[in-house]
Amino acid sequence: MSFKSFYVIAVALLSASFSFAQSTAAPATPNAAAPAAAPASPKTAATPTVAPAATSPKGVPISPELTRRIANTIRSYYSENLPPTVDLTVGDRYPSEVAGFDMLHVEFSQGERHRTNDFLLSKDGNALVRWLKIDVSPDPMSQIDLKGRPIRGNKDAKVTIVSFDDFECPYCSKMHQTLFPDLAKTYGDRIRIIYKDYPLNEIHPWAIHAAVNANCLAAQNGNAYWEFADLVHADQKKIDGDRSSKTKSIDALDKSATEIGNKYFVNATQLQQCIQKQDDSAVRASMAEGDKLGVSATPTLFINGERMEGAAPEEALRGVIDHALKAAGVEPPPPPVKSAAGPTPEKKAPAGTTAAPTPAKK
Repeated sequence: MSFKSFYVIAVALLSASFSFAQSTAAPATPNAAAPAAAPASPKTAATPTVAPAATSPKGVPISPELTRRIANTIRSYYSENLPPTVDLTVGDRYPSEVAGFDMLHVEFSQGERHRTNDFLLSKDGNALVRWLKIDVSPDPMSQIDLKGRPIRGNKDAKVTIVSFDDFECPYCSKMHQTLFPDLAKTYGDRIRIIYKDYPLNEIHPWAIHAAVNANCLAAQNGNAYWEFADLVHADQKKIDGDRSSKTKSIDALDKSATEIGNKYFVNATQLQQCIQKQDDSAVRASMAEGDKLGVSATPTLFINGERMEGAAPEEALRGVIDHALKAAGVEPPPPPVKSAAGPTPEKKAPAGTTAAPTPAKK
C-alpha cells in the first residue's frame, strides 16, 4: 500500500448540506498494468526498445434498467440534501481493486458546476457502496490560508479548529451552537477556532452576502465578526422570513452588520462602502480552497488536520479535540459534569386561591 494514499469504503453523512464543487478533471480510471518491455538484443543494444504505452481498460455500459435503479437509490439516499435541480449521470463500470465489485463513476451537475463521485457496484448489480480515495501525503492545515481570519480562543494554541462554514446552512447553525459558548469555554486557551467561508450558493441565496458582510466587519474588528456570526447562525429562520424575498433577507443582514459595527465603533463610512460594494472575491477564494481540500458539504471541520463532516454531536467532537490535544502534549480538560434535572416541585397555591390546572399535552 502506498504511504501517499489509501482507500476506504464509506457512506457519506447525511447531517450536512451537500455541494457540488467545480471540477474540470476527468474521472480517474484504474490503469491496466503496463506490458513489460521486450529485452534488448545484446547485438543491437544501440537502439533501445520502448515499452508500449499503458492503456486504460474500456468501460462496460450498464443496462438502462440498472442505471435507473442506481440513480433512484442515490437520490433516495441523499434525498435530504440533494436538490432536484441537480442532474445525475451514471457512467460505465470498470474493473476495481475490490474483489466482487466494479468501479462506477457518477457525475453530479448543476449548471456549470460538476462533481464526480466514485461508487463500487457489486458484480450482480444489487449493492452499491460509496468509494473514497484519500491522499494522505499533504497536511490539510498547511493548505488552509488563515492569514487575517478572526480567531476565537488562544491565538497560540496547539490545537486549531478550522470550520468551512455557510451562514445560511442549518447544520452549520447546529455546529455553531455546539462550539459556542459551552465547548469553547470548556477548552479555554487550549484551542483556537477559525471560520472559513464555504457558502453553498446553489441552494442558499443569501449565504455569500452574509459572508461578505462578516468579512467587512472582520477587516476592522474581530469581535464584531464573531458577534455577527453568532447572530446570523442563531437567527437563520428570522432572516429567511417566509423565503419569498431575498431582498428582505439582504436588508436584515445589512442592518445587523451596521448595528454591530456601530457597537464596536468601527469606521462607519468604510463599513458601508464595503457592504455596498459586496466584493465576494475573498469568499470565492475560500470556496476554491475548500474545493481543493475536497470539501463538499457544510460544515466541514479540520481539527489539527483531522477532518469531520456534518453537525457532529458534542461527544464526537470532544473525542477528536482531546486526541489532538494529547498528540500535541496538552492535557485535555475533564468532561463537563451534567447534573440530572429532577422533577419540578409542585407549588402550593396561596391561601384562599385555587391552583390553575396544568394544560394537557397532546
